[in-house]
Amino acid sequence: MRKSNLLPILLTAMTLGTTWAIRGQFGHEQGAAWAGAIACLLLVLVSRREEWAETGLKAAFFGAIGWGLGGMMSYGVLVGYGKSSDFMNASYGLLSLFVVGGLYGFLGGGLFGLGLTDSEEKRVPWHQVAVELTVGGLIFYFFIIEQLGWLMTPPRSEAWGICAGSALALAYFLYRSGHRNALRVAVFSGLGAGFGFGFGNFLQTIGQLSGIKFNFWNVMEYSLGFFGGIGMAYGALTSHWEPIKKSSKKAVWPLFGLAVVIPFFVWEQSFWEKDISAMLEKTAPAQMEFWAKAIPAAAFLIWLGLVGFAWKKGQDLKNNLAETTFSVLQTACWVLFLAYLAYTFLITGSFMSGYRSEQFLYLVNFGLIWYLAPKSSAQFQSDGIEAKGIWRLFFLILALIILLGAISSSLHEGIPGMQTRF
Repeated sequence: MRKSNLLPILLTAMTLGTTWAIRGQFGHEQGAAWAGAIACLLLVLVSRREEWAETGLKAAFFGAIGWGLGGMMSYGVLVGYGKSSDFMNASYGLLSLFVVGGLYGFLGGGLFGLGLTDSEEKRVPWHQVAVELTVGGLIFYFFIIEQLGWLMTPPRSEAWGICAGSALALAYFLYRSGHRNALRVAVFSGLGAGFGFGFGNFLQTIGQLSGIKFNFWNVMEYSLGFFGGIGMAYGALTSHWEPIKKSSKKAVWPLFGLAVVIPFFVWEQSFWEKDISAMLEKTAPAQMEFWAKAIPAAAFLIWLGLVGFAWKKGQDLKNNLAETTFSVLQTACWVLFLAYLAYTFLITGSFMSGYRSEQFLYLVNFGLIWYLAPKSSAQFQSDGIEAKGIWRLFFLILALIILLGAISSSLHEGIPGMQTRF
């Protein structure tokens, strides 16, 4: 791999790591989608590939959907297994988290890569993709979960089966349709996110044992995003992408999907529906009534600002020929990043208190990303790891995760949050 690609890969990793850690405050599909959207936009931005300027917004939107789909999966009990003092349970937990993280990354990276190939010359049949992913998810879930009873997260939801079926359907679609680049991005993104989740659980256990007062759950989330970002960026930068002719039409709808629809559901589910009184008892017990109204209102005003941003930039794309899609993409990346940062400070009350120290590390990460992004550019190459190397990497990761399970289980006799299945 060329040294010039190290910076864009690192920046993508830091971006997805930071936004995925933020996503921990919001959860579910909408939080994961917002995190994935920012990382996909950043990767297009720092790669400086001219053709991607045409498809970047659309690719980021579909990438957001892909990363968001995994938000339906339950993994809390798997984290508990990974903390076990028993080797079999600890290894099972870490390997199961590898599966969950891998599904996040495969769907997110695959749909992002597929979006990069969508053009007027070669349209992607998105309706067909949606149907195949839906049917694949339902068939896999019914056969594996309902009929065979192969449960991974009992007694929690087994929605991972839906994501697994959708991932298999996506892989088959990409393979038979000749979208090998998108398949490559999906594979490396999945391997990276899968390893990151298992390794992150190991780091969480080590952190608990250290006695350091810090949100080590957040460390685990950052690890998933960081290594998932490495995989997604590596897969994209080591693929051979066909040139895309510049289009006279500038798509506006992806901008509204990214800046309006996804943030709205985050606001509605996290600030409107969610009870924030527990947080306010720690940060502003004397002014709970005021902040219980002020925080959702402030978050709603930020969303209204995103609506205005999307409308203004959408009008510019339609009416101003000098306004390039790339400039809109660049602005959207930073605006969505800053809005997500604002949301996490509001939902945690960190703007009033320093009790959540990890929140301020997000600002450090953002500052570094913002400073280094203009210095980044990529040199695309198609001589990266190929099929045999991918299989070797897969088994190497499995062996490493099992080794981490052995180390983790040998370090303690039991810690809070530990679960036992076997």
